Amino acid sequence: MEEISPGQEILSRSNIKTEGSESTLNRIRLAVALFYFGQGIAFASWASRIPDIKHTLNLSDGELGSILLALPAGQLLTMIISGRLVTRFGSKRILTITAPLYVLALTNLGLATAPWHLAAFLFLFGIVGNMCNISVNTQGSEAEKLLGRPIMTSFHGAWSIAGFTGALVGLLMINLHIVPYYHFWIIALLIFGNVTLNYKHLVPGRGVVSERKKKFVMPDWGLIQLGIIGFCSMATEGAMFDWSGVYFKDIVRAPSSLVILGYTSFMIMMATGRFIGDKIIARLGRKRTIQISGLIISAGMFLSVFLPYVLTATIGFMLVGVGVSSIVPTVYSVAGKNGKIAPGIAIAIVSSVSYFGFLLGPPLIGGISELSSLQYSYAVIGCFGLLVSFLVSKMSAIE
Repeated sequence: MEEISPGQEILSRSNIKTEGSESTLNRIRLAVALFYFGQGIAFASWASRIPDIKHTLNLSDGELGSILLALPAGQLLTMIISGRLVTRFGSKRILTITAPLYVLALTNLGLATAPWHLAAFLFLFGIVGNMCNISVNTQGSEAEKLLGRPIMTSFHGAWSIAGFTGALVGLLMINLHIVPYYHFWIIALLIFGNVTLNYKHLVPGRGVVSERKKKFVMPDWGLIQLGIIGFCSMATEGAMFDWSGVYFKDIVRAPSSLVILGYTSFMIMMATGRFIGDKIIARLGRKRTIQISGLIISAGMFLSVFLPYVLTATIGFMLVGVGVSSIVPTVYSVAGKNGKIAPGIAIAIVSSVSYFGFLLGPPLIGGISELSSLQYSYAVIGCFGLLVSFLVSKMSAIE
């Protein structure tokens, strides 16, 4: 792995602090947040039209499930490549290029007329989306350094709000009978405008590769630990995204009108937690915040498992939303400040390990449920919160 100066990503950070006013720093923060929002609404737009595209292509549940794997395959394939590109050329340049490409890849999804078309377009969507993900999180980390206080969770909060917005826009487009292709182009034009108006306000800098190079070495163990913590959180998120409705229907036995309550309560509290998480981190510190978050995840999961009633399960899912809200933003923030590896590569390493939680969490739920019950599956996921608290307590790199 190349040896890189930890401060190389931002060459003009001191100039910004010296010459820039508070309003300049706030403008940078807004620009970065809007890029997070752009990625969130693009992804949510795709998710909102999956049923329509499934129907158009006449796909079975099994066929759709197999095709959807193309997206994470594209993301995982380019994790480390994305980190190196961000390190070499700077997160501002990579984000400015890939953000428009991301929504162009989104519009392609509306052109699919055969299953293999959709798989190919999803693979491309995953590749470009991952490059956006690494570069925007590097921007978030650098903006946090500039402002000198925790702000990363609020950036992820912007992504969560974009998820709600994208779902509402998707519902509107469906009711207006607008086909996915034109829907996606409306989102694309919105993102093009966002990039045009805000790219100049991203954290400036460029990558500089050190002249000294080393052969590949194993990643820092601290980054792997951060990745495992992120894995536990993302596995929990995946379980909530994919199985909360089924849990409320089959285990809680909620009325049809309340089946969506678990997912909605989780999402609302996750978004809320991300907007208040920075203040909590500033007060308690990152380590204690993650420790408490892990315990809250377990408490919420176990409450919904041992008292599977509408009220108690809803409260439990709300607690899980609060618990997971700050973990991934915090581990990305810590990775970007590790001081040993360039921020883009460090975040890519942590993201690579963490993202397996999204991939393996939902199938793990299904497998355990097949052997026992969905209730016991959620109990296992509840143990992930305890693991998070244990791991972070052993880490000296997190303050």
